[in-house]
Amino acid sequence: MLEDRRYRHSFESAPRSVTSLVAAFTEPMLTVAVFLFATAWFNERLLRPDLVLCLVVFAITFPGRNRFEKVRFSTGIDIALSWVTVLGLLALFGYLTRSLQYFNFNVLITWALATPALQWLAVTVGRRVLRSSSAQPEARRTAVMVGAGPLGITVARALQENPDQGIDFIGWFDDRADDRLPDASGTKVLGSLDELAPYIREHGIKDVYITLPLSSQPRIVELLESVQSTTASIFYVPDVLGIKIIQGRLQDMNGIPIVGICETPFTGTNELIKRVSDVVLASAILGLTSPLLLAIAIGVKLSSPGPIIFRQRRNGLYGDEITVFKFRSMTTQDDGEIVAQATKHDPRITRFGAFLRHTSLDELPQFFNVLQGRMSIVGPRPHAVAHNEQYRQIIKSYMVRHKVKPGITGWAQVNGLRGETDTVEKMKARVEYDLAYLRNWSLALDLRIILRTIRLICFDRQAY
Repeated sequence: MLEDRRYRHSFESAPRSVTSLVAAFTEPMLTVAVFLFATAWFNERLLRPDLVLCLVVFAITFPGRNRFEKVRFSTGIDIALSWVTVLGLLALFGYLTRSLQYFNFNVLITWALATPALQWLAVTVGRRVLRSSSAQPEARRTAVMVGAGPLGITVARALQENPDQGIDFIGWFDDRADDRLPDASGTKVLGSLDELAPYIREHGIKDVYITLPLSSQPRIVELLESVQSTTASIFYVPDVLGIKIIQGRLQDMNGIPIVGICETPFTGTNELIKRVSDVVLASAILGLTSPLLLAIAIGVKLSSPGPIIFRQRRNGLYGDEITVFKFRSMTTQDDGEIVAQATKHDPRITRFGAFLRHTSLDELPQFFNVLQGRMSIVGPRPHAVAHNEQYRQIIKSYMVRHKVKPGITGWAQVNGLRGETDTVEKMKARVEYDLAYLRNWSLALDLRIILRTIRLICFDRQAY
């Protein structure tokens, strides 16, 4: 499953850090610079198509991802996957617009090979600069934690696991007796809450993290009043560890801070990017496969009596009911209060239908659903309305997957959860993958899922 962001990354911070700002411009500017250098290296003139390509590449890669805090191995994989995705998208656009002929092949090959290597080098150098600067004593910040409960221990561990951020964790303050504290807090409990402010002044503590539960609100107010008499920065950490955070954000509403716990990732520019990519890819796929669509339609009609297109009611965005199109692969068309899932060797599946399901060609009409705006190419797979009513009552957070449009393929499907979900445990696993997709969405992830889906269609022998 996709690795979810750690607690310290569960919410988008309001101000962008310096490293994030540098990363936002480093990747697109370096990508364009390598192309310009390769063009000059092969003594090619910089023509209008080259400038258009530079603008397109800058737009696709901006803002660059902040990879300075990742380990070296995962950084290389992330850079390679992202760059392959960008090249695939550019190749598709070049093929559809017939513009590949305007570029020198040697320039493109050099650019394709040199760019990820130089990106990795830039991240490596940047990481070393960060470590060097954060290691300076004057750049370090000392921090203490108020509350030695599970949340306080989790936040303290997050600080200790990333020394490059320049924060030295000193210990906890808590009013409870030692025998009531978790073992993980050890001997670093520095005193009671009344001793916090004097300790800050005496030792020059820079940061204070308050992790007390909301039930301690009067005590928190009193504590804030005492700490505000010092020069320490104060951070309140809400206890949301038991909540499945989906695209958590800190927002400002006319001066009132609002904490978003469960939101759709497709707002603002993300929504525009998602819709444009859906329309472009769906149009291209339908155009390229139009002869195949006609052949399949004839095959379905000749294989068994009944309509060519199977329509079934599903729940789409926000749980609204939609009609999903598929090539009919069965002799029956279940769409009532009880819908039996297809099983292996299901007698309802026609011989031609088995071929369609095995190759996923029965899903092709859903690209018309994408153009209609009812579905997306990548997203949680839509279930029959009858199944939704069943599982929403027994699986926690089941309906959260409907905060986005359903997809033709999804993160769960490329991770082995394709086909029948004959147990509640299988459906729970599918939902967990769907929620992980919502937490970690990016255009690169969508393209990664599409590529893995193509591989599964070509090599998966377990589909039915």
